Amino acid sequence: MPTTNEQDERMKKFKNKGKDAEAMRRQRIEVAVELRKARKDEQILKRRNISFSAEDSLSPEKEDKNLVAELSLEEIVDALNSDSFPLHLKAAQSARKMLSRQKNPPINQVIRAGVVPKLVAFLGHHDAPNLQFEAAWALTNIASGTSDQTRAVVEANAIPAFIALLESPHLHICEQSVWALGNIAGDGPMYRDSLIQQQIIPPLLALVAPATPVGFLRNITWTLSNLCRNKNPWPPLEAVKQFLPALICLLQHEDKDIISDTCWAVSYLTDGTNDRIHVVVETGILPRLVQLLSCPDLPVLTPALRAVGNIVTGTDEQTQQAIDAGLLSILPRLLRHPKSSIQKEAAWALSNIAAGPCSQIQQIITCGLLHPLVELLDKGDFKAQKEAIWAVANFTTGGTVEQVVDLVQAGTLLPLLNLLTVKDGKTVQVILDSLSNIFVSAEKLGETEKLCTLVEQLGGLEKIEALQTHDNNAVYQSALNLIEKYFSGDEDENLNPDVNEETKTFTFAAEERDHYDF
Repeated sequence: MPTTNEQDERMKKFKNKGKDAEAMRRQRIEVAVELRKARKDEQILKRRNISFSAEDSLSPEKEDKNLVAELSLEEIVDALNSDSFPLHLKAAQSARKMLSRQKNPPINQVIRAGVVPKLVAFLGHHDAPNLQFEAAWALTNIASGTSDQTRAVVEANAIPAFIALLESPHLHICEQSVWALGNIAGDGPMYRDSLIQQQIIPPLLALVAPATPVGFLRNITWTLSNLCRNKNPWPPLEAVKQFLPALICLLQHEDKDIISDTCWAVSYLTDGTNDRIHVVVETGILPRLVQLLSCPDLPVLTPALRAVGNIVTGTDEQTQQAIDAGLLSILPRLLRHPKSSIQKEAAWALSNIAAGPCSQIQQIITCGLLHPLVELLDKGDFKAQKEAIWAVANFTTGGTVEQVVDLVQAGTLLPLLNLLTVKDGKTVQVILDSLSNIFVSAEKLGETEKLCTLVEQLGGLEKIEALQTHDNNAVYQSALNLIEKYFSGDEDENLNPDVNEETKTFTFAAEERDHYDF
């Protein structure tokens, strides 16, 4: 079961009253339960070129069938150690084919045979573009493997050679080099920063041009996204500022793959501190990101929503810019999206907007988000429900009494109480905190006893009482506090509220107030 310390850590990830400004909005943390952990199936870190011939590949050259009879690894080594250019080319082509097998390419065997330094040396043969291309392709596939395999390429001094080839007059060699560098960048922050330090950015960004073929531009965008990736440490801020104009340009492209990888890049750049979010937001990128939330294609929608979700973890001003760009008008549809992962991301974004000031909470209400939120609490996937619960917690913590009334009037109580039976202790704790907040609003309206009666009629009291035997001490204590504070007195039969059986709401009255359907 989660400990009290774990619960406290989760609580620190929200922006709520009573917390210091730095810890007020929830940020990503590197634990398995976190929503934001990117999976490899969402964006590929490394890629192999598995075309079987130069005709099928990036190269405009036709293969000479007499040259490419496949050699064994031992024969490749012998050919590489010879002084014959035709044998060098034949060896490079054979190595490339061997490393392009769809299943179990012998990458480790090739590395152990000492082939990599020879292939890296071939990258500098500017008088032999065919040899450069074959070597670049083979090295790309080696770098697509494990970190140890990528290291073998880097330690053979391939980075400066590949960066030099970004300015090759031969487009297919240039593109294969971009691909190789993308694989190296995808290995992690150490090689990403090494590429940046070795000046990959200027020649790479120079390739983002109208004349660049779409297929090539896809590779460039993917490599750019890998250069934006990872946050331990984050990319250098100066590099980020260099990337952003190109990313804004690519975000306007009509190709879905280019837009998708650009959105992933932006999502990585916004996954950080408020000053890093500011660098992205000040470019004016938000309206386009919000526009892309209406895209029906998941490969575009998923990273666009993640980028916007990251932005609303920032300051109130940054969140307001997302709201002003139209985010709240799109969220109801995303909360009802057929894909549960989109529902979850949308609820996470909503939970952070609900962590803002009362004015932003009011905009949530005005834009019709309460009913989709309640639907998600009632029938959503559990991961999405957990994010919806956090939205309720933030809403009831920072909202006015009137706003909490609106939330309960929308039908929040019944699904919230039903979720008290879940096994996740942290989630149950958040629900109990939300219920406590609702009771505080009821006290301010003088309607505590009517709320107690409604909670009991909805089966909530029985569920709260059962939590007194919970393994999590914080859950036990919170349940006990609710019972002792609100349910330990004698019942008054005249206090039964007028319950609407469809919405499970009731009337909260207050002196000198209008009636509220609570």
